[in-house]
Amino acid sequence: MATFGNAGTAGTSNQRTTVAAIKARPRAQVLIIGGGINGVGTFRDLALQGVDVVLVERGDYCQGASGASSHMIHGGIRYLENGEFRLVRESVMERNSLLRIAPHYVKPLKTTIPIFSTFSGVLAAPMRFLTHKQQGKPKERGAFLIKLGLSLYDSFSRDGGNVPRHQFAGRAKALSQLPELNQGIKYAATYFDASVHNPERLTLDVLQDGERAGGDKARASNYLAVTRVSDDGVELVDQLTGETFSFSADVVVNTTGAWVDMTNQAMGTPSSFMGGTKGSHIVLDHPQLLAACAGREIFFEHTDGRIVLIYPMGDRVLVGTTDIDADMKKDAVCTDEEIDYFFDLIGHVFPSIPVSRDSIVYSFAGVRPLPRHDETAPGFVSRDYRIERREQIIGSRSTPVLSLVGGKWTTFRALSEHLSNDVLAELSIPRKVSTAGMSIGGGVDYPATAEGVEEWIRANVSQTLTAERVATLLTRYGTRAKNVIRYLDQEADSPVNSTSELSARELAYMVEHEQIGHLIDVLIRRTSLAFRGLVSRELLEETAQLLGGRLGWDSERRAQEIDHASDVLERFHGVQIDATAATRR
Repeated sequence: MATFGNAGTAGTSNQRTTVAAIKARPRAQVLIIGGGINGVGTFRDLALQGVDVVLVERGDYCQGASGASSHMIHGGIRYLENGEFRLVRESVMERNSLLRIAPHYVKPLKTTIPIFSTFSGVLAAPMRFLTHKQQGKPKERGAFLIKLGLSLYDSFSRDGGNVPRHQFAGRAKALSQLPELNQGIKYAATYFDASVHNPERLTLDVLQDGERAGGDKARASNYLAVTRVSDDGVELVDQLTGETFSFSADVVVNTTGAWVDMTNQAMGTPSSFMGGTKGSHIVLDHPQLLAACAGREIFFEHTDGRIVLIYPMGDRVLVGTTDIDADMKKDAVCTDEEIDYFFDLIGHVFPSIPVSRDSIVYSFAGVRPLPRHDETAPGFVSRDYRIERREQIIGSRSTPVLSLVGGKWTTFRALSEHLSNDVLAELSIPRKVSTAGMSIGGGVDYPATAEGVEEWIRANVSQTLTAERVATLLTRYGTRAKNVIRYLDQEADSPVNSTSELSARELAYMVEHEQIGHLIDVLIRRTSLAFRGLVSRELLEETAQLLGGRLGWDSERRAQEIDHASDVLERFHGVQIDATAATRR
């Protein structure tokens, strides 16, 4: 992450305030390193227990694997084949819970599996289960195996289940519902999981819940990196200014995901816990493919045995994912070979729908925080988690360092509670409250029906806010949109010319309340503009100008931010910004 000379002093910057608060009191009971969903979830849980806790993240929140997921909240049906029954049970329970406590971002996802055979794979399945290896050429899973798996999957939803059980359909019925499917299918199985449409904003909601719960005892900042351990404590470097200071804590928690070993190395205690795999995705603007999905995720086994997916995300289609051993020395990016693979899998399921690179508006890749797996094939590596404990001399005292190995989006709440319990045991502090069933952020009082959503929108329309604008705010913030609306009404506002989805006043709100460090934060993680391929040169320049007025960016800094955003979009997401619009390179 490049350091920028002028971090900004004009206006009120929430990000600068949080850094100043950490620097002013450079000690806490707990220091959490890593601002992905598991680190942020642990921060919230500890804050609710009254623990003095600080979280630091070297980049932006949810910038790593947490923001590069398949956007699924699922029980992990394929984990049954690995024998990970505990993880599946926990995942299903947490999926059901998230549908209730975070309904603004987590939505039911109807999922269909196209099936091309009846008994294929029956003999190979026991060997996969026992050895966690693929024996020879992949054997396609037929209807018998899938029916068995879905029946077992349904059984895990009995307690607190709030999704329908699976259904099987023959070829004729399946094609009547999804006529663009490969005509060679024999059956289609349909079940429900869930998706998270705004993982970055859900992470931010969880963080802000923690800040509110803990008050002055819960401090968190992005763009603060851990570089080493010195005689004075853990050394933190402000990534926006280059300033360095030391911080000490009674317990250190490493939740840096695939970078856990690198973080431990920087702190002087090398480890070899991790063995992450890269997963890539593409986002398509393709109306025909969108219509063919009929609002469902198409979840299936490709010809190489890899489980892949195609599903609608608003007016776009998400396609993924790969599972390749990652080289942590290289940037995680979606390659041309992976794109060819995605087109091949689309052709396998929807052979009559042509797809080309011209339809790609965005691509992304991340490294899953999986444990070291040596000879185990990536697809068979456990998705469960464990916590590694070490003692380390930090400053002048022996300090417990807890490293999180593994973890997935769906189970973040339960995982965070588990990790917090270990921290509380180190501190000899009893748990005060559980986060089970506790609504998250803008999920509080979120309308339960489509009619309720429309009523909420009508109730908040004003002379300055149209129904379309209110709907955008509700989608982006959940019921916390009321706070944003009040803020917008306090002063005169003006729309951003290059998009109807932002205004000058809303950008000011983000600066004051959402720790904006860079222009790219707004485009990728505070809005979905980049994800949907809506970033233009005009938008970059206009947003940089408006943010700069609040953050004290001079013309040189604004130009740096535009260049930085353009570089991130091109290098990591395959998006080339020209004079008027964004295109695939």
